[in-house]
Amino acid sequence: MTTAEHRSAAPRRLAVVLLLVALLVAAALAWLLRPGDAGRPFAMGSPTLQPVAVPRSPSTCGSPATAPFTPTSVTIPHVVKNADVLALPRDGNNVPGVPPTSAKSTFAWDRPGIKPGSDRGNVLLNAHTWPDGSAVGNVMLDKLHQGDRIVLRGARSELCYTVSKRVEVLASKGYPAYYARDGVPQIALIVCSGQRLGPGQWTHRTIWFADPTG
Repeated sequence: MTTAEHRSAAPRRLAVVLLLVALLVAAALAWLLRPGDAGRPFAMGSPTLQPVAVPRSPSTCGSPATAPFTPTSVTIPHVVKNADVLALPRDGNNVPGVPPTSAKSTFAWDRPGIKPGSDRGNVLLNAHTWPDGSAVGNVMLDKLHQGDRIVLRGARSELCYTVSKRVEVLASKGYPAYYARDGVPQIALIVCSGQRLGPGQWTHRTIWFADPTG
């Protein structure tokens, strides 16, 4: 090929290269602007796009208590509704009283201990775990976790709590934090867990701590 032919072919090669580049750019833009299959973050059907509003769930506590009260019932969603709470004294060994052995869905409150609505200390509650798995303690072991709601009600008061901690400890070692009378106000709810060794004897205790949420 002569020098003149080389010179005349160069513009054609350049044009081909530019055309290929333009086609690649057009293809890339078409891919980026394709209709998506993910959920849209904006409401449709309006000339002006607006963010979709997420409705807020109503509070479980319509009128949260403003003063300490004696609990008479407890509700734990997906566990139990309006279960009785008995105010029971401690025994001769200073151990909080427990519900009757026949009461599978009843809770005990440590009387005269910290009341719901107090400005500090643990509201001490307990319930039964049964070997056949049918008591409320068994259901809590299966379904009550951090972030879940507990509602305590009295004669004319109520207070909602959110579970902040769940811990299982050896029954033989105890857990002094359960009995705290100072610090932040909270529920401390305990049931037997682990392996059953005999009537009323289990290897572990599971405790839920729950903070008031109004």
